[in-house]
Formats: sequence, structure tokens, C-alpha cells
Amino acid sequence: MCGIVGAVSERNVVPILLEGLQRLEYRGYDSAGLVVGHGGQLERVRSIGRVADLASKCANTSGLIGIAHTRWATHGVPSERNAHPHISKNHVAVVHNGIIENYEILRSRLDAEGYEFTSDTDTEVIAHLINSHYARGNSLLSATQAALAELVGAYAIGVIASDNPDHMICARRGSPLLLGIGIEEHFIASDVSALLPVTRRFVHLEEGDVVEIGRSGYQIYDAESSRVEREIQISELSNESVQLGAYRHYMQKEIHEQPQALADTLESVCNSQSLVPGIFGAEAAQTFAETGSILILACGTSYHAGLVARYWLEEIAGIRCTVEVASEYRYRVSVAEPKTLVVVVSQSGETADTQAALNHAKKNGHDHTLAICNVAESALVRLCKLRMLTRAGPEIGVASTKAFTTQLAALFMLTLVMSKQRGRLSAEQEQKHLHELRHLPAAVQKVLDLEPQIAKLAEQFAGKHHALFLGRGLHYPIALEGALKLKEISYIHAEAYPAGELKHGPLALVDKDMPVISVAPNDALLEKLKSNLQEVRARGGELYVFADAHTHISEADGIHIMQMPEHAGYLSPILHTIPLQLLAYYVALQKGTDVDKPRNLAKSVTVE
Repeated sequence: MCGIVGAVSERNVVPILLEGLQRLEYRGYDSAGLVVGHGGQLERVRSIGRVADLASKCANTSGLIGIAHTRWATHGVPSERNAHPHISKNHVAVVHNGIIENYEILRSRLDAEGYEFTSDTDTEVIAHLINSHYARGNSLLSATQAALAELVGAYAIGVIASDNPDHMICARRGSPLLLGIGIEEHFIASDVSALLPVTRRFVHLEEGDVVEIGRSGYQIYDAESSRVEREIQISELSNESVQLGAYRHYMQKEIHEQPQALADTLESVCNSQSLVPGIFGAEAAQTFAETGSILILACGTSYHAGLVARYWLEEIAGIRCTVEVASEYRYRVSVAEPKTLVVVVSQSGETADTQAALNHAKKNGHDHTLAICNVAESALVRLCKLRMLTRAGPEIGVASTKAFTTQLAALFMLTLVMSKQRGRLSAEQEQKHLHELRHLPAAVQKVLDLEPQIAKLAEQFAGKHHALFLGRGLHYPIALEGALKLKEISYIHAEAYPAGELKHGPLALVDKDMPVISVAPNDALLEKLKSNLQEVRARGGELYVFADAHTHISEADGIHIMQMPEHAGYLSPILHTIPLQLLAYYVALQKGTDVDKPRNLAKSVTVE
């Protein structure tokens, strides 16, 4: 969601701040702003809309210290007055990601103290609260620490003051923030990608950390205000990896990166002759041996990956699996089972709802935890005993593509390891699955070769306002994912159903103006699916079928067939995901929407 960039340097920081914000645009935002300090003054520039609009207003702005922000509205409508940074009495400036839950109580108190509020945000409370402590003679560090002690909620903040041009304060609790290490300059950001042009050396801050940052050094204090050291890590991301290159959009680029992303994710098993629990961590063998059931917690696209994994885990590994929407899980009374392995799935590893669900599960006594995530240094990875990194590389487009298919690959590896651990995987079966995994990147590339035909097919959706997706069994979650992609980026209302549920209600919606998209793998449920498709045609519905070879579903009036390669067995959901991603992408092009930054959505949802 919201993005933070900050810098203290011997050079003008405004270009650094603006480029950092541009690199965080993928997170989703509605306004942007920055503030710099120079000559004992704070100069603030804010703008509604894109970072480019902000940059056009900064031609004469400069400073050696500054903080910047892209805002995704939570408290108060998108407007310049609500955009960050917020300034208290022209003295203390703050940028903030997260939500302050007790801001109304604090606002009433500060209002009584004479502080004037000029926005509807919870963030302005932080600026005034820090200023209140600062005005009593405390250092900027101590004032910030005192203010943070009064806050209830989640935050990542950057703070500067007009009379302190050499130091910046940052802190985090429940929202990601990192420190960038330079030579006689230091930076803060909510994402590594924002700072790749200026450094590859980073410190990933822990929960409760507060940092005082100068040009030549920094000091980190933990939640108890004790001085601590945090490891400096060298980012493996290259500057080029977050560049668009020859592609029209990041989503298109990331769809085409899936063969390599899958190859990188599967490298640990594809270069070996057998599956071992150690790929999930040193304690995995013992943990899996003690596991009696599995609980998967995730949101959005990651939740759909979990739904696919439930079929795999129960059928192949013979272990009971429950999949829960993370944002709902902690708000119901659930029965804790100590032998349950809790698996959290997330692209960013910073999803607030998933973190909260994990913490709730741990409080309920679930000690066995596994993170499947794309970011090695993320909060979810650090909170779990076991981990599996998907190695998809940076995913900039808001609509997840390669993160989803690599999550599926990781969950399939988990299935095979659990199956082997439970004595349900013979040596012959193990080698067969390993062969299929090694072949997966090439199989995905074959599906990507269908792009021109899918682009042509998408033209028929230009005037549509609704769509229905159908799937059965293992592929029903893929129908859900296809519907999600279409509505995310084309704004066409789309729903997905198990095909057998058509006659229990959704069939009432079917007419000539309601396109029906079906996933048709050549599996045991194919004949059942064919009957469901006939129900659609009998009501005048227009069918678009992504069918495996030898399914014997033929083109006809009202039936459009996209021929897929051979059936890929248990890995078929990964292959059938690709054309639905491409369909959504090309329909969005027809609609003229902002593919990489769809309205109202954010990449990393770091608030509840």
C-alpha cells in the first residue's frame, strides 16, 4: 500500500525521493508528497494523482534531508490536504504507513492543547504528538519514542524537524520499513526496490525498532529503547529486474517471466534426485513428522493457491487440510489443534491480515508454522519456524501473476514432501513427479505461445460488463483466480463457480450477453464438465473454453475453443492459470484501463 522514502545526504535528496516514489507506484496510491529541510525551514510539496504530477511541482525544490510518501486513503478522502507529509506548527514533519487505532482520543487531547488539525487523517496526530514532546526540550529521538509509546495500531514512520537538518528518525511496528546504507548518506524506504539506484546495502528493521539516522551513521533502538545491532544485508535484486524493458506493462512482463520464476523456485528439487524436508528448513523433518493436519492462511490470490493445495494435500499426501481467509480467521472462535501445521502464503510477506492471523494462530498454541513467501527478509518469514521462498523476483504489477504460479509450485513441493514423509509416495512416483516439475517451465512457455490467439479472443469482451468462470475439482480455484484477475484490471464484474453449481442459481444469469469462461482439463471430471457446458449453451450463453488436447470439445456456434497442450496431471492448474492471466490482460487493454495500477487497489496490503 502506501510507500515511504527518506534520505539524509550531502547532495540534493529531491531526485532520490521522487525516483523512489516512482518505484513504489506499483503499491497503489491516490496522492503523493514530500518535505525537505533547508535553512531552518521545512518545504512541503503535495499533489493528487501520480508521482509525475508531484515531480512537476518540485522544479525549484531542494534540500539535504527529506521524507516522501505515496498515500492510499484510509482516513479521509483522497485530497491534497490529506496527503502526506503532515507538519506540526511548521516544525515537525511525518510520513506514515499503517493505521492508528486510538487517534480520535489523541486528537481530542491535542486539540485541547491548542494544536490545529488541517486534515482528516490519523497520521496528523503523530506529527502533533511528536511535536508536543519535542517542544518540552526532548531530543527528536526521545520525543518520537515518547509519542510512539502512546500509539495503538500499526505504523512505519519517517520524521524530520526544521531545526534539526542533520538527523532523521524512523520507526516501525506492524508495517514494513528498511534502512538503506550509503557512503556519507543514509535512506529509509518501505521497499528495497525504491532504493536500488542509490544502494544495495540494507538493514531490515525489526518490530518496535526506532532509528536515529545521520549522514555518517545511525543508531538502532529496540522496543525497550536499548541500543541494538541489526545485520546489514546485500540485496540480490538488480536495478534492471524492476525495469519494464521491452514490455508494454509490468503485468505482461511478469506473465512472461513465469517460466524462469518457476525454474528458480524449483531449483532446489530439480537438481536433486529425491525430495527432502530440509528444503523447508532445518526443523522441517521433525515438524512434518509431528503434523496431523494443515491450516493454510492467506488473502486474495494467495488464498486461491491455498485452495488448490487443499486438493493436492488431501489426495496425494492423505492429510486433512483447511484453508481460511486470513482476514476472517482471527475473528471467529476456532478449535486449536497443537499438531496442526499453519502455512501462511503471501507474495510480500507483509500482508497485515495474514500476519495478524498467524499471530492469532500462535497465541492459540499452534507452534508449527511455515511461510511460503517471495521476500526473504519479510515479517512473515521471520515469524515462522519454517520457510519456502518462491524466488519469483520483484512483482510490480498489482494483479499477481508469477507470485501465484510459484506459490502453487512451492505448495506442490510441500505436498510431495509430506506424502513421502507419511509413506504415501513410492520411489517410482517420486521420480515421476520430479520429472514433471523439471518439465514445468517448458510447459508454461508452450502456453505463453498462445498469446496472439488469446489477444484476438479478448476483442470479443470489449463491450461486456459481466462474466462467469467455471471450473471443477482441482480447477475450481483457478476459475476463481481467473475471475479475480478479470475484475481487478478490466473492471468487468466476474464471478466463479464450481460448474456443478450452475443449476443451483447462477444459470439464471446466463444469456447472450454473459460470456462464460471454462477451464476444461482432460481429467476425471471432464464428462461432468461437458454436461455443465451444455446447460450454458441450452440457455443461449456464449462459451469460451480453455481445453486440453483430446478433450473432444469442438468449435461451434457460441462455443469458442482455445486449444491447450497435453494434460499436465496434478500440475494442470498452473498451466491453466496462464491463459486466464493473458485473457484478463488483453481485455484490460481493450477497455483502456490502467493495467499495472488498477483503481482502488494496492499491491501490498499492510493495513487491516
